Amino acid sequence: MPGSLEPLDLSVQIPYHFRCPISLELMCDPVTVCTGQTYDRPSIESWVATGNTTCPVTRSPLTDFTLIPNHTLRRLIQDWCVANRSFGVQRIPTPKQPAEPSLVRTLLNQASSESNTYGSRLSALRRLRGLARDSDKNRSLISSHNVRAILSQVFFTNINVKTASSPELAHESLALLVMFPLTETECMEIASDADKITSLSSLLFHSSIEVRVNSAALIEIVLAGMRSQELRAQISNLDEIFEGVIDILKNLSSYPRGLKVGIKALFALCLVKQTRYKAVAAGAAETLVDRLADFDKCDAERALATVELLCRIPAGCAEFAEHALTVPLLVKTILKISDRATEYAAGALAALCSASERCQRDAVSAGVLTQLLLLVQSDCTDRAKRKAQLLLKLLRDSWPQDSIGNSDDFACSEVVPF
Repeated sequence: MPGSLEPLDLSVQIPYHFRCPISLELMCDPVTVCTGQTYDRPSIESWVATGNTTCPVTRSPLTDFTLIPNHTLRRLIQDWCVANRSFGVQRIPTPKQPAEPSLVRTLLNQASSESNTYGSRLSALRRLRGLARDSDKNRSLISSHNVRAILSQVFFTNINVKTASSPELAHESLALLVMFPLTETECMEIASDADKITSLSSLLFHSSIEVRVNSAALIEIVLAGMRSQELRAQISNLDEIFEGVIDILKNLSSYPRGLKVGIKALFALCLVKQTRYKAVAAGAAETLVDRLADFDKCDAERALATVELLCRIPAGCAEFAEHALTVPLLVKTILKISDRATEYAAGALAALCSASERCQRDAVSAGVLTQLLLLVQSDCTDRAKRKAQLLLKLLRDSWPQDSIGNSDDFACSEVVPF
């Protein structure tokens, strides 16, 4: 029962009227519809969102789609949870009510109007940010009110103002802006303005961790949100952006969001082939190897994809080869994280071993032979298998003779070059 129960003692019976008639699970946010029936909010919202216009229980038409919180029932459910906590029942939290469209419009008008005082504009932005944090529904509602254009205007208008207060207005609008996806047109509008990109890059070195990370997040959103190779190259041509993003990865390892945003931004920057050397010059190789163990699954995949991209240029290959932990970590990654991670690790190893005999010896010493033989016989992607086969061919002369002679698996493995 999501959000309410741990593995439950079988002797606990949830009262019938505490269960949602749709999901049959304990209600966490009971709401009443116009027919008088009560449902859990996510369940009835999903019911209506799929096009249903009748009450699920009575089958009567829903003439009004207003959902009224049933506070009495919620308190009864909370009391029941507390009374049964010894059986593994967790108390449901008091839900926050969805934002009203009229309130969102008022706050956006208050934040965007330059005739309002600085304090009232900042207060409106903070309230909007709080509402956006509360739920996806609130973010969707706020997004429907042209919020991206408003926030972008507030941010870039105030970021270069040298007064003591205006930068805080810009920083708050930036924190809210990165919570919403931008359209390609909006991304191109930012990317095509050199002053805006310069302002963003300068914030990568701000004294506030949050401001630095939010700046990197907006840079990544802009890069990932447009197809223009020319504009992406213009952004990635700034040395300061690589330096700032890599510094976030290097020094904010204790800040999980910093790692996540940092690797997303670095990956987006490294997709521009002609400026990858800037990432290498800024210390990306050492930072990626040192931080690889700190990433979660999805971010580890991005990190390994970035490693493979940088290994495709001579300078990147040389920097990774110089780090004593690069090859052992890549070998260890094969078949450990995901199919994608395995593919990227095998690709990076293939590039390193093609360029360096020392990397070949290091890979063999790290046990790559066993990993590759398992890989070519696994259900991994075809690309990963092709990279593994290339590695097998590259490393064949580096294997100890007894390991080749005694390996029936290798004898029956077809090594197919690209």
